[in-house]
Amino acid sequence: MQLTPDLLLRAYAIGIFPMAEGRDHPDLHWIDPETRGILPLERFHLPRSLKRRLRRGDFEVRCDTAFSEVIRACAEATADRPDTWINPTIEHLFVELFESGFAHSVETWQDGRLVGGLYGVALGAAFFGESMFSRVDDASKVALCHLVLRLRKGGFQLLDTQFVTPHLSRFGAIEIERREYRGLLARAVTTRAEFPSVVTPEEVEQLLSRTV
Repeated sequence: MQLTPDLLLRAYAIGIFPMAEGRDHPDLHWIDPETRGILPLERFHLPRSLKRRLRRGDFEVRCDTAFSEVIRACAEATADRPDTWINPTIEHLFVELFESGFAHSVETWQDGRLVGGLYGVALGAAFFGESMFSRVDDASKVALCHLVLRLRKGGFQLLDTQFVTPHLSRFGAIEIERREYRGLLARAVTTRAEFPSVVTPEEVEQLLSRTV
């Protein structure tokens, strides 16, 4: 069966997602982990050092202005990650989802250069975070903070991180059992939410003051 954007959305709606074994592997595998990583939006933890960096405005943050570049950067090999699960098929499908309004990127820029960001899928009030990258310190972390701000503002209920890494656990990500996750997912995908492309400096300050 050919994987299409519509089939991909239907898979996300029931809790499964595709991954490739490597960048050059053509086959995709459906993943349905027993425990699922989520980042509770109202319990988001923001380290003090990152609060200071956000207040300084070290990065210009944009949304949905360089989606193809973000996913391509996420798929690049790095010293810490010599291979990736994002093969050309996944890359192409997500670009199609972006063009249909179902995928979004949050990007961090410095001096007109894309230095970090993340991307994912929005379906109802659920956001499925896929991958992030960083070319300078804290660039992806700032993008994550702005993602949380947008999801809160837009009425989202669920931020799915798929797995929990040490990086994400610092922000409050937790693991829950598959059954509990599917209950949260079922409610979220049937609830309306909007992904806001713009946030004000006042809204950024509210995020900084309301997080621990």
